[in-house]
Amino acid sequence: MKSCANVSDFAQFFYHLDNSKVKLSDLIRDFKKFTAKSILEKIQNSPESRKEWMLERFKLAAQQHTRNKVFQFWQYGNYAEEIYANKFMWYKLDYIHLNPVKAGFALKASEYIYSSASNYINDVGLVDIEKAENPIVDVLDPKSIFRFNSY
Repeated sequence: MKSCANVSDFAQFFYHLDNSKVKLSDLIRDFKKFTAKSILEKIQNSPESRKEWMLERFKLAAQQHTRNKVFQFWQYGNYAEEIYANKFMWYKLDYIHLNPVKAGFALKASEYIYSSASNYINDVGLVDIEKAENPIVDVLDPKSIFRFNSY
């Protein structure tokens, strides 16, 4: 499998998935393995102020399962959903980007170092991505303005 660090490679892999014998569960397993390793490496080698706290949480989670010996980054199982429309994709992307804000890890999604939200707002992030086309903010929808201000 191509490296999942580059989103365009990952998207291309999905494009070829229909013509291959690869199972979606295998793809998700490999994606989780690659991203967990990459993100844990970044956390361990960065000046992140919550580094020890996060690593301790990942260690505690690993003790609950026999598969991972040191760190448990992802929860078990996967709930793949087909992204069938641009609006649905942005709904999911907003949900992912705004989770650190809702959890109190950052005031704005773009300030959370381990999120691609900074790629969308500041054009820079830990991993280079191919950005999806930004949706137009509906100024008449208060929820749309709240989401925009949370980035």
